[in-house]
Amino acid sequence: MAEEDQGQERTEQATPKRREEAREKGQVAVSREVASAIVLGASLIYFYFGSGHLMEGIVEIMKATFRDAGHVALSQENFHALMLTLVYKVFLLIFPLLLAVFVAGFLANVLQVGFMFSWEAVQPKLSKIDPFKGLKRLFSLRSLVELVKSLFKISVVGLIAYLVIIHEIPALFPLADQSIWGMLVFIGRVAFKIMMLTCFVLLVMALLDYLYQRWEFEKSIRMSRQEIKDEFKHTEGDPLIKSRIKRLQRDIARKRMMAGIPKADVIITNPTHLAIAIRYDQENMNAPVVVAKGAGHVAEKIKEIAAEHKIPIVENKPVAQVLYKIANIGDMIPADLYRAVAEILAYVYRLKEKSAMA
Repeated sequence: MAEEDQGQERTEQATPKRREEAREKGQVAVSREVASAIVLGASLIYFYFGSGHLMEGIVEIMKATFRDAGHVALSQENFHALMLTLVYKVFLLIFPLLLAVFVAGFLANVLQVGFMFSWEAVQPKLSKIDPFKGLKRLFSLRSLVELVKSLFKISVVGLIAYLVIIHEIPALFPLADQSIWGMLVFIGRVAFKIMMLTCFVLLVMALLDYLYQRWEFEKSIRMSRQEIKDEFKHTEGDPLIKSRIKRLQRDIARKRMMAGIPKADVIITNPTHLAIAIRYDQENMNAPVVVAKGAGHVAEKIKEIAAEHKIPIVENKPVAQVLYKIANIGDMIPADLYRAVAEILAYVYRLKEKSAMA
């Protein structure tokens, strides 16, 4: 069977169960380019609104460092303390940027695949360190696509940087008369322009890459017709077994039905093909109830049991046909048949009274 599955082409769309299994394994359509573009965009937004605060913080840290350096005698003990203090201040300064990058990266993945965590995806596997499989992955179509994307990104960033710098060359010469702060502002403006254009190109590239990842994912989880049949058997059960179970259930229900026939008051027939057993308890029932019903062989069996227990059998073709079609076992008879059934029961009660008097 496995060889037959391998020989068949996977041309069918994946079933919901196959998709769920792939998701549990961590196999989803996700583009790293989308995350990169969104993270870069979040960084640009932070620098646009918070670059002033960031530069002021850097200047304050530098001033404090140079100021304290002239008043503190450096030694092995206080050098570590000074470095820890400096690292702590830098961390507090860039913490908003780190938080923005983390949130952007998290949202980029959630937008693509939703909230998902797969233990199977993080479990260590020996197949991941198999050199033969490693070479196969290295020269696969995915690796080729990733190489092309990396070369394209490098080329795009280089081209954008070149074009921006060429455009800003006339503004380089006046920098000789500017202060250091003015030079830093110019460099920051040029760098921001390069990053902004790069982010725009990466967003377009991320959209195309996401569409490609979706296509490749759908292709990887395609199924053959035999796989769909096997999955159906696994989830719904083997048709032969299901039919056997249904047959056993019908047999059990029929035996239970036959066991209730001795409690019936009358059997209504049509007269040969149908038989319906009716029971009525005036104290506990609002209306007569269908105890059993059947056609053909089952009808004959109902009449046999009725004869064994001396239950009256009344021929009434219209009532028998209507009850057989619309009334289920255990249901009260329809209101439209109250009068007809009441006449039949009255006839049966009169027979019982005569037999009792005799």
